[in-house]
Amino acid sequence: MPFDAEEQARLSALKGYGVLDTPNEAEFDAIVREAASLCRAPIALVSLVDENRQWFTARLGLSAEETPRSISFCTHAIRGDDVMVVANAAQDERFADNPLVRGEPSIRFYAGAPLKTPSGSRLGTLCVIDSKARPTLSQAQTEALERLATRTVEAFERRRHRAV
Repeated sequence: MPFDAEEQARLSALKGYGVLDTPNEAEFDAIVREAASLCRAPIALVSLVDENRQWFTARLGLSAEETPRSISFCTHAIRGDDVMVVANAAQDERFADNPLVRGEPSIRFYAGAPLKTPSGSRLGTLCVIDSKARPTLSQAQTEALERLATRTVEAFERRRHRAV
C-alpha cells in the first residue's frame, strides 16, 4: 500500500527514534502501569504504528507484542490530535467486526492519546482498553492520559539523544 508524503514522514520520524523491536524499558512500563491505574483499565499500551503493524513498546494486561495495523484502533487515533474514545467498540461501525472486538481481548472500551513529537508527527498512542463498555473517561483521566503521552514522547527524545 503506497503512503502519502505525510505518512512517509511520520514513519521516518518513528524509525528515527530507534524504539521499534527493543526490549522492555522500565520508564515505559511505569507509564503504562500509571495509565491503567488512573483510568481503571485492565490493559494499557504504548503502541507504535509502523507500516504494517502496531508494536507495543510497553504493555500491561496483554500478552501480544504486536497486532496487524489493519485491525489497529491506534491507526484511527493517530489521525487526530486529541484523545480518541470508543465507548463501546461492539456498537461502533468502525470496529464492530474487528477480530480484537469479536475475539480476545474482547475490546469494548478504548481511549488513545496520540504520541506527538515536537515536529508534530504522531508515532502511535498511549492507550487504555477494557473488555467492558463505558461512557468515557473523566476530564481528569483524559488530562492524565495526555500528560502521560507527553511524558512518553519526552522519554523517546531523551533516549534518542543518549544514542547520538
